[in-house]
Order: sequence, then C-alpha cells, then structure tokens
Amino acid sequence: MQYLAVLGRQPKLSLAELESLFSDVTPLGLTLATFTSTDISSISRLGGTIKLAQEISEKPEKYLLDLNFDGKIVFGISDYSKGANARKTQSLALKIKRVLKTNGKSVRVLENKDAVLSSATVFHNQLGEKPGHIEFIKYGNRWFVLTGVQNINAYRDRDQGRPARDAKVGMLPPKLAQILINLCGPLEAGSRILDPFCGTGVVLQEASLMGYSVYGTDASERMIEYSDKNLAWLNKKSDSLVEVGDATNYEWQPPIDAVASETYLGPPMSEPPVEIKLKTVEQECRGIIVGFLKNLAKQIKKDTPVVIAVPAWLRPDGSYYRLRLLDEFEKLGYNVVKYKNLSQRDLLYHRDGQVVAREIIVLRKK
Repeated sequence: MQYLAVLGRQPKLSLAELESLFSDVTPLGLTLATFTSTDISSISRLGGTIKLAQEISEKPEKYLLDLNFDGKIVFGISDYSKGANARKTQSLALKIKRVLKTNGKSVRVLENKDAVLSSATVFHNQLGEKPGHIEFIKYGNRWFVLTGVQNINAYRDRDQGRPARDAKVGMLPPKLAQILINLCGPLEAGSRILDPFCGTGVVLQEASLMGYSVYGTDASERMIEYSDKNLAWLNKKSDSLVEVGDATNYEWQPPIDAVASETYLGPPMSEPPVEIKLKTVEQECRGIIVGFLKNLAKQIKKDTPVVIAVPAWLRPDGSYYRLRLLDEFEKLGYNVVKYKNLSQRDLLYHRDGQVVAREIIVLRKK
C-alpha cells in the first residue's frame, strides 16, 4: 500500500527514519514523502511523522458515500499541492459537502484557515480516530485519507510526567528517542536494545513501549536510579535491565541486537563557546565517544545497528561545528549507513538558536 507522511520540524531526519523502515520512500518537496508498506500498525511508533495517510483510488465524495457509517460525518481537507490556499481548499470541501447532503448524508466540514489543517486541529477533532471523522489530504491529483496524527498529549505526558527528570543532564525528547530507535531499521519484536549512556531512561522508555527488551548502562549511579524509577512508572521494569557502567570500558551482557543512544554532549551552554572552550569540550567529548565505540566494537556482532547522537556546537555565524568523526568510523570497525534521498551530514537535530545540537550518526558493525 502507498502511504503519505507529513514530516516533522526536522524533515531530513524524519525522511531518514522512513527510509530506515520502509521501501520506495520518495520525498515530495520538503514536507511530504510517500512510501510503500504492507504492515504499519500505528503512527505512534514514528517520532518524525506528524500525519500518516493511505492513498485512495476514488474521489473523496465517493469514498464518503461508500462509507459504512450512519452518523454525522465530520471531515476536512488539507491540500499540499503547489498553489493551494485556504479559499480554494474550503470551496472544494463545501462542494463535496453539497454532494453528500444531496444523497441524504449529515455532514460538517472543518473550516480551513490555511490550505492545510494543523495537526492540533486534526487531533482535537479526532480525525482518523473517531468513526466518521476524516481528513483528506490532497497532493496534485492524488488523494489520501488520514490514518493517524501524532498524539501531542501522549508525548507531553511521557516527557513531563516522568517521576525522575534532570534538566542539568539534558532533556532528550521522546520523539527523538523514537527516531534513534527506528534508525536502527526493522527489528524483531522483543529484540534487545542497548543504551550505554541511558541517563534518565528516555530511549529505554520509548523502546519498551515499542515492544523491545531494553538494557541501559550509565556511569552515574544517580542516572541508573532515575531510569529505574521511570521504567517502573511505565510498568516496564520486568523486561529491562539497568546497571552502572562506564561505556568506554564496560563489558555488557549479551545479547545486543541494536544500540541507540544519546552519548555525552558535554556541559550545557547558553551561548556559543569561545574557541578555547570549544576545543577543550570537543576533545573531552571525542575521547569518550571514540573510547565507547572501540569498546562496543569488540562486543557486538557483524551488521549490528548502532545509532548515536553526538554534540555539535553553534557558532557565531549560525553554523554548527561538528566532531568530524565520519572519516574515523571505518578504522573503529563500523560502516556509515547511506541513504537514497539525503546524506549522513543532513542528520542534525536542533531548535532555532540551540547552542548544543545533536548530530545523529547511523552505523553498522563491520
């Protein structure tokens, strides 16, 4: 089946997530991509996709007339086509409504304040979730019907509701944790995912919710206590293991089916560092990350996926200074994963003006 993904605020990273999981991924401009899948259970597993829709062969009015639903139909249209605007989109929706009312259907159309409905509007109106509540997505002559929208409340609750949080060690967003896991590619249910810098356990939390067994280590005993508390809060302690361990020399318990982790990012910063501080922090981070990768390479099997977030620092000109590790991975025992529609250099995650960004690196053990 053909699906359409509306990509998140980091569209290239979202595209890489799709390429890691599905076939025939094709970007449509900067914010959309189509792909083929025979088994996609829920958008809730895709951290980088805001809306997910399935292609339909008929026009929306026929789709709605054939719908086996006797109650009031609530629908809206999002038009991502070139030149689309709110007036044209609303006019099209009202035209469809007239056809339905002529055929005895009870219908309410959502107002278009823009050519596309916001994800918040879609979510709060339960489009794609409640029977008879539908969003149609138009791109050129192609039509798609929504199958899911990101649950903004669920992400907020998993992030802010955790009993053990520590802003001083950074706050890994649950969406990004999902992306890190999905960049490992398709994994069998119950696969064991290792996070060697587990911190407060966000990657472990998301991997557990996705049906994987999780194994976390961290050099800080306090972070292990936090991970334990957060996994217990999720009722996921039974299929998890967390223990104190320095990632540069720790001997992990097998098996390890995949590695997904935010590594050491250095100290938090509120402004771009001066050159001498940048060099000092870079050297510290590089030593820990390279030491970890050397240690890990001796303990995992060939082709094991390794996905890590490493730091990149904002410079006064608005660019980001990176660790420049890409040329070293081969001698460390890894191959860098290649993508069809983007390059490894595109995988940079940050908010506007964020001083310490995350460069996402996707590897496979040689």
